[in-house]
Amino acid sequence: MLEARVEVDGERVGSIGAGLLVYVGVGRADTDADATWMAQKLASLRVFPDEQGKMSRAVGDVGGGVLVVSQFTLFGDMRRGNRPSFDDAAPPEEAQRLLDALLGQLREGGLTIASGRFRAMMRVHATVDGPVTILIDSKKTF
Repeated sequence: MLEARVEVDGERVGSIGAGLLVYVGVGRADTDADATWMAQKLASLRVFPDEQGKMSRAVGDVGGGVLVVSQFTLFGDMRRGNRPSFDDAAPPEEAQRLLDALLGQLREGGLTIASGRFRAMMRVHATVDGPVTILIDSKKTF
């Protein structure tokens, strides 16, 4: 991704240049261990090209940033009916706590971090080079 930003009510609340745009959904079953695992996975994810064009570099290797956007709708279950159920999404207080833990761990790892605003209606803009979109689920580690 070449750049990304998130706005709330017309105000830019987070932006990065090249790097990762990460939509994070926190589920009812998620724990601090999931936040730690996710921070480590994001920091080491090798999706940036080397000199030969092979995806072999992590975001820190290329001096990129990480823009994290809370997205409970990732837990939308459409198996029944036409309206999504969000029953598997974590309650807001727990989701925010785990999202903050994830952000803190990414920062501690020395990465440039930006984020959206939790529970706000956000407008996300991204200029994607690729695109590369990968689903990472901390409950599917094996």
